[in-house]
Parts: sequence; structure tokens; C-alpha cells
Amino acid sequence: MKIIDKYILKRYLATFVTMLLMFIPIAIVIDVSEKVNKMIENKIPLLDIAIYYYHFTIYFANLLFPIFLFLSVIWFTSKLANNTEIIAILSSGISFSRFMRPFIMGATIVSIFALVMGVFLVPKASEGFNNFRYTYLKGGGKESMRDNSNVFRQISDNEFIYVGNFNQTSKVAFNFSLEKFKGQKLDFKITANRIKWNPKDSTYTMFNYTKRKVGEINDIIESAEKKDTVFSFDLEDLTPVVYVAETLPLNELYRFIEKEKKRGSSNINTYLVVLYKKYSLPVSAFILTIIAVAVSSMKRRGGMGLNLAIGIGLAFSFVFFDKIFGVLAEKSSVPPLVAVWLPNFVFGILAIYLLRNAKR
Repeated sequence: MKIIDKYILKRYLATFVTMLLMFIPIAIVIDVSEKVNKMIENKIPLLDIAIYYYHFTIYFANLLFPIFLFLSVIWFTSKLANNTEIIAILSSGISFSRFMRPFIMGATIVSIFALVMGVFLVPKASEGFNNFRYTYLKGGGKESMRDNSNVFRQISDNEFIYVGNFNQTSKVAFNFSLEKFKGQKLDFKITANRIKWNPKDSTYTMFNYTKRKVGEINDIIESAEKKDTVFSFDLEDLTPVVYVAETLPLNELYRFIEKEKKRGSSNINTYLVVLYKKYSLPVSAFILTIIAVAVSSMKRRGGMGLNLAIGIGLAFSFVFFDKIFGVLAEKSSVPPLVAVWLPNFVFGILAIYLLRNAKR
């Protein structure tokens, strides 16, 4: 590695770390100012608050990682251009492609760091961050996220179950129904206004129970105000929290998604978006680095201010499109793989175009 590579790489990493250390405390101060009243009202222990902000730091850094990286590269590359260091480097016979090498090395280090964070650190941080919010700040903990959530699952090759909503604390589900098919025809259907799990003997108690057995001529109907029985499913497992995918390590996330696919989960696109972003986020480090260097390597009349304005606009555009397409994948028919990778694809084309212009 030559002196010029060490010089640029050191500036790349140092500026990125400095940017993180500058903005994260600001984010913590803003978050404290918004939540301090509820923290005092709920008498939250200081240890829990300290753990929450540890998780908040990791969660926040991962969330705004593209903006931090982009602004840091824009900042120090603009300083190189304003000090005519880039002109001196290129005038010495070094090509623009060779000049880009330490930037790509820096992007590789940052992308590996982002991948490790996404696989090992972010899941635990996300769990701690969300659990604290829904336990102390929004009330009801995870149970509040389970309320009013309709769940329809396939629990076997020929059995389907529906639950209107499920309370995790009392282990009671409402508007319960189970349908069993023989081929394409309905064999029987069980319904109950509510169903309660009994942990002592692992049975279920159904209230206002009705079973309709479909016959060739007449249906057979059985009903009772209360009936105890055994099922092969777990009610708690029927209603995972909204943010459950964010809290799972990579290997567990793969298994969880396969299980949810077999059960016909309505949230499968949400889980797939979380999975694909673990890979798309590190790749964005290369794309954003190339765009930042291409935009800020030229000395402009507006100086660093103009470069930063352009950089902030592009960085927020990237984050905006990343969030928009993520929501589209979760709420519409847009394939999650396409939605997650489309911002990288579009900005990758922009990076190639800007890099060609910068070389000229």
C-alpha cells in the first residue's frame, strides 16, 4: 500500500467515525428531550435507560448508516479538492481509477462492518430498542402489538386456522376458527367466540363452541357453551410481534421465514425486506462512496458548501427511496427482492454516470 493510499484511507475511516460520534449524541439528546416526561412518569430504572440508549446507538447508527457515510466522504473529499490535493495527485500521473482505489478499500471495510453489525449486533439492539419503547413508552409491551391483529395460518397440509386477535398475557384468542379439508372439499369447521390455552395440561378451552361436519346430504352440527380439547398449534406462536424479524440472527431469520411461508403468514413480505436489507445495505457503501467522490472531487466556485448541499440532497434521496420501496414491498404486490435492491440499482447507474463525467 502506497503513502497516498494510507493517507486517503485514514481520512476516509477517520471522517466516517467522527461523523458517527458527532451525530449520535445529538440524536440521543433529542430522544431524551422527547421521552423524559414519560420516563419520569413511569419511574423507569436508570439501568434500563442506559441499556436502552446503548441499543439506541446501534439501532440509530445502522438506520442512518448511508447518510453518515455519504456525508463523511463528501466532506473530506471536498477538502482535498479545495486544497488542490486532488489536482496534485492526478497531475503526478495517477489515473482517476487509481485514485479511487483507497476509497474502494475504505468502502470494503465499512461494508464488512455494516454486514457484521446487521447479522450480530443489530438484532439484539432492535429487540432491546423496541421492547423498551412498547413496554415503557407506548404501554402494553409486546401485547399491544398483538391486539387487533388478524392472523390466518396454514398449520398442516389440510388444516387452516384463523384468530381475530390474541392476548399474550391471558393466552386468550377471540373469533377463532379451524377448517380441515379433504382434497378441495371442506371436511369440517370449528368456530368459537374465544379460546383459552391451559398451560397446566396443555389443553385448550373453547367458549360458544360449534363444529360443522360437512355431509353428502346434510351437515352434522355439534355445539356447546364450553369444550376442552387438544390442538397441535401454539397460540402464542400464531401471532409474532411486528418487529420479530429484526430481532433474529441471520440463521434463525432464515428458519423463521421458511416456517412463516408454510403457515401462510400475511407479514412474509415484511420479513423478507428485513432479510434482503442485511445484504443490500453493505453494497450501498460502494455505490454511495463512488457518487460522493464523483460529486466532490471537482473544485467548485461554491466550495464545500455546494458539495455538501448536493451530497445531502442525494443522501436523503437514497434513504427516501429505500424507505418508500420497503413500504411498497410490505403493503403491496411489489416483490421484496426488487423493492429492496431497486434503490441500489438506480443509484448504481447514477454512480457510473457521475464517475465517467468525473474522469473527463
